[in-house]
Amino acid sequence: MEPIREYLKTKKLLFDGAMGTYFLSRRPGADPRCELANLSDPGAVIEIHRAYLRAGAKALKTNTFGANTAALECGLETVREILEAGYGLASGAAGEDAYVFADIGPIAAPEEDAAAEYCKIADVFLELGAEHFLFETFPSAAGLETVCRHIREKKPDAFLLVSFAAAPDGFTRQGVPASRLVKEALAFADAAGCNCVSGPSHLLRLTGELRRELPPEAVLSVMPNSGYPAALGGRTYFESGADYFAGMMARIAESGAGILGGCCGTTPAHIAATARMLAEPARESRKGTAAGAEAVSQKIPRNRFREKLEAGKKVVAVEVDPPVNDDGAFFLEAAARLKALGADAVTIADCPVARVRADSSILAAKLRRELDMDAIPHMTCRDRNLNAAKALLLGLSMEGVHNVLVVTGDPVPSASRDEVKAVFSFNSAMLAGYIRALGEETLRGPFLIAGALNVNAPNFDAELRKALRKKENGVELLMTQPVFTDEAVRNLRRAKEETGLRILGGLMPPVSYRNASYMHNEISGIRLSEEILERYRDTDRETAGKLGVSLCLETAEKIAPWVDGYYLMTPFQRIDLIEEIMRGLGR
Repeated sequence: MEPIREYLKTKKLLFDGAMGTYFLSRRPGADPRCELANLSDPGAVIEIHRAYLRAGAKALKTNTFGANTAALECGLETVREILEAGYGLASGAAGEDAYVFADIGPIAAPEEDAAAEYCKIADVFLELGAEHFLFETFPSAAGLETVCRHIREKKPDAFLLVSFAAAPDGFTRQGVPASRLVKEALAFADAAGCNCVSGPSHLLRLTGELRRELPPEAVLSVMPNSGYPAALGGRTYFESGADYFAGMMARIAESGAGILGGCCGTTPAHIAATARMLAEPARESRKGTAAGAEAVSQKIPRNRFREKLEAGKKVVAVEVDPPVNDDGAFFLEAAARLKALGADAVTIADCPVARVRADSSILAAKLRRELDMDAIPHMTCRDRNLNAAKALLLGLSMEGVHNVLVVTGDPVPSASRDEVKAVFSFNSAMLAGYIRALGEETLRGPFLIAGALNVNAPNFDAELRKALRKKENGVELLMTQPVFTDEAVRNLRRAKEETGLRILGGLMPPVSYRNASYMHNEISGIRLSEEILERYRDTDRETAGKLGVSLCLETAEKIAPWVDGYYLMTPFQRIDLIEEIMRGLGR
């Protein structure tokens, strides 16, 4: 075979198809970790390689996608044996008729640990003489640049192909646009693209978008699943036919992909049909527009809250608890009173302390429709996966709600964990990055993304590092826990000076000694001084209420130089106290 870079100048490179799903179809009941078969059933592995070569593949992947310590739950020595056997089987089958790519999949470990193991795996392949490397099905670029540069240092002419797993909407499971990852990867790899998760029709669309954005010389790789799986009798299988797949792959090639192949569900039949289709004379690229009348886009509603912040004016956002039942009368009445007093937005918690309340996003949409009021619904990572989060964000944007506070979310109480399962597919920084990407790639307008800041954190240096990570992911505004102590004031000032972000200082009036003690001792992230607790001792309802208002106004004056507004939290539906604080703030 001629050098691969020369090959790609004039021809499309056709890879093989799936190993894992095809292996299991030929060996029902076998261990799904097909990499183990490199040692236990090498004959089956080499026959699959040969079947793909007979089908017309010009590049083989080693059967080592999941050969790592995390996936196989074994030590590095066992991984080495599997890598060596896998490379030997693929090389023996390919001979001089196909390129062999050392296949490395993502490792479920912290980035630094994963990058270190990628390098160790790459070193084994380099010792075996590998010249071509494939990093496939990655949800992010974590660790990839490190290992690619590691390989380059040891073998400068190595050919590096990086491929990301993109869902039909163009995002990876970590909420990152695959198009962005591909463009970033081309800075340190020879080729980049997408594989797995999506069928060919969705990757066809993404291919066209990428080709328009990439320079002509960029090599784009596309290896879709055969389609989408179905379940029967507790087993997952793929139904898509080889001819349909091949027709779509021909269109993907016409759209600008230089490297093609198959992932889950594809077989030698899919690759053979694709090889025949690619051998036909090039057809005129298909162009067309969707049928039907042109849609009239909705006007994007003004985000008055963002406008006021960006104009440098101090804002006031007030948190009102969502109802615990289906009666929203008090909630709407409270919001209307706050709007009349000059509140710029109402913030709505998302099932605080993991107790079910009315949905914060639906209430935010209700405020926009019925009161024409800006809202800041909280969105936790506790209860939704990426699909559910996206669906909710699309609905919010459609309703004209373009502010959101992202929080990781309180854990589910241990007594409820048998019935209620937390999700936590991502943290608040990752969710912020996903929302920012949606605003850039999908939505008609961006969200103003707020994040939480715990000014009472015992290790405030760590809290600041988290805030900076949130900033990197698109957070523009920090909303703090209630400020009661001088230390919290100092921490808030540090946050303003070191992050440069806009900040809303948290104010919350305790309504009794019991309430103040509860907040101090039982609510994570809230700390009161002993002096404040003593001031509440033996107070009646009226005196405690006045004291709470006074404390909030004193704190507001202390933090005024370093905040861009105030975040008022309503205790026990005491809207009357919030109204007094707002009047004291000049509203």
